[in-house]
Amino acid sequence: MSSFAACIFDLDGVIVDTARYHFSAWRRLANELGFDFTEEENEQLKGVGRMQSLELILSWGGKELTSGEKMEWSVKKNEWYLDLIKEMDEAEILPGTVHFLDELRANKIKVALGSASKNARTILGRIGLTNYFDAIVDGNLTTNPKPHPEVFLKGANAVQVAPESCVVFEDALKGVEAAIAGGMHVIGVGKPEILTEADHVISSLKEMSFAKLNNILKEKTIIT
Repeated sequence: MSSFAACIFDLDGVIVDTARYHFSAWRRLANELGFDFTEEENEQLKGVGRMQSLELILSWGGKELTSGEKMEWSVKKNEWYLDLIKEMDEAEILPGTVHFLDELRANKIKVALGSASKNARTILGRIGLTNYFDAIVDGNLTTNPKPHPEVFLKGANAVQVAPESCVVFEDALKGVEAAIAGGMHVIGVGKPEILTEADHVISSLKEMSFAKLNNILKEKTIIT
């Protein structure tokens, strides 16, 4: 018997890497406003919603815009981003993802998506993974950005599983904090020195299996 009943996945950086597309679109926006920002600064945008990301970028460039102008630029950025991801296909799925999702389904574990992206359904459709998910909660269904737990709590509710029986897979610190705030287990996908609050950290889903996840959670229960 498994020690969990559902897995909730962030999208960018966990299932597929769209970070470079976002960086390109945001950088174009900054350049058209007369400034630039670095890849290091771009790391701060991980797990952050579109308008909050825009606010950060404008602060880096020392730019002030009206609310109407901000909306116009955010729409432009999204249009540029959508143009960039038009060529995405299943080749862009990160290593180990499909195998792990197959294992979860075989073991009757519910699978949900919990992403700040408003384009999550579009991306899942392009990479052919939509049918793997029992529920998809994205930026169109939430009002509070991570580290607020809203997106994950809605995901748990959508698959009718209690938060404490859910495992979140996240690559961003704010996402890890959101999962913890929601009372869920969390596996970090990325660097251990950054995702310090996660129960366990892996470099990609290639390192994960149903049996390994079960063992991690059982050990956590014994320790706590």
